Amino acid sequence: MSTSSNTTHGHDHHDESHGSFKSYMIGFVLSVVLTVIPFWLVMGDVLDSKAMVLAIVFGLGAIQMLVHIYYFLHVTSKAEEGWLAMSTIFTILLVVIVMAGSIWVMFHLKENMMPSHDQIEAVRQLP
Repeated sequence: MSTSSNTTHGHDHHDESHGSFKSYMIGFVLSVVLTVIPFWLVMGDVLDSKAMVLAIVFGLGAIQMLVHIYYFLHVTSKAEEGWLAMSTIFTILLVVIVMAGSIWVMFHLKENMMPSHDQIEAVRQLP
């Protein structure tokens, strides 16, 4: 019979799988800051360049994803011998590919839309 019900292979299982209160508070504060900054940029109309605001919002969103993965999901290279980190990296790669493809398609929609009635009539009138 085991002398301690909370240990696995000599390590405290609770400390490995869950963060401390301090860790959760750091993650919470970072999440709030990373949410307030984009909100302030957009609602306060702080910058003149919409492209710069969009880049900052996307960048801070990516950083916030990493904060959540590390502080709340506890994904590190040591967790489950690195397999958890590898699957997370693969998932992030797929999300980036899908988002980039979606944004590319949305920016090129106008080129691929059906022509208007006036344009069809103009083509019909060509010699």
